[in-house]
Amino acid sequence: MATIDYYFYSASPFTYLGHKAIEAVARKHGCAIAYKPVNLFALWEISGAVPPGKRPPVRQRYRLVELQRCADFRGMPINVKPAFWPVDATLADSCVIALLQEGKDPSEYIWKLLSGVWANEENIADEAVLKGYLEACGHNAEAVLNAAKSDEIAAIRKRNTDEAIAADAVGVPAYVLSGEVFWGQDRVDHIDHALSTGRAAYSA
Repeated sequence: MATIDYYFYSASPFTYLGHKAIEAVARKHGCAIAYKPVNLFALWEISGAVPPGKRPPVRQRYRLVELQRCADFRGMPINVKPAFWPVDATLADSCVIALLQEGKDPSEYIWKLLSGVWANEENIADEAVLKGYLEACGHNAEAVLNAAKSDEIAAIRKRNTDEAIAADAVGVPAYVLSGEVFWGQDRVDHIDHALSTGRAAYSA
C-alpha cells in the first residue's frame, strides 16, 4: 500500500483548501496518509519564501484572489482575512503529533484547526479552543495538550520539517509520493493521476 507523506501547517489557507481533497484521493486509491506537521517558517528559509505580509503588494493581492478562486472551485467557505491570523499554530500542530504518538487518527482534529481559522473565526493559538476541538473529537484533551508541550513532540516536529526540506518541499501543503514532492492543494489531481497511471516518480 502506497503512503502519501502530508506535510502541513494548520494556519495555512492552502492546507485548509486541500485537506479534504488529499484525503479523498488517498481513500480512492487505498493509500495511507502520514500526517506530518512542520515548522513552515523553517521551510520558507530554505525555499526563499517570505510571510504574506512581507511580500510585494502585487503578490499579496493575487493571493487574496487565488484564495477566493480556489475556495469557490472546491465549494468551500473561506474568510480571506480571518480574525485570528497570522496565528502561531505550533501547539495546535504539536497536538496532532501527540495524537499520532497515541495511535489515534488526527484527521478530524486537523480539520477543526483548519476550518477554525479559515471559516469559523476561531483562535487556534488559544489552548481553550484546542481543548474544545480535542474533546469534540473524543480525545483526552488534557493528556494530549500536556504531551504536545514535551521535548519529544518538539523533536518529532523538527524531524518532520527536516524531512520536508530534504524532499524539496517549497511550502505547505506538500505531499510526497514515492519520493516525488507535490506542492500545493492544486496538485492533488496530479497525485490522483500518478496513482491512477502507476507512473514512475519524477525527480530533478
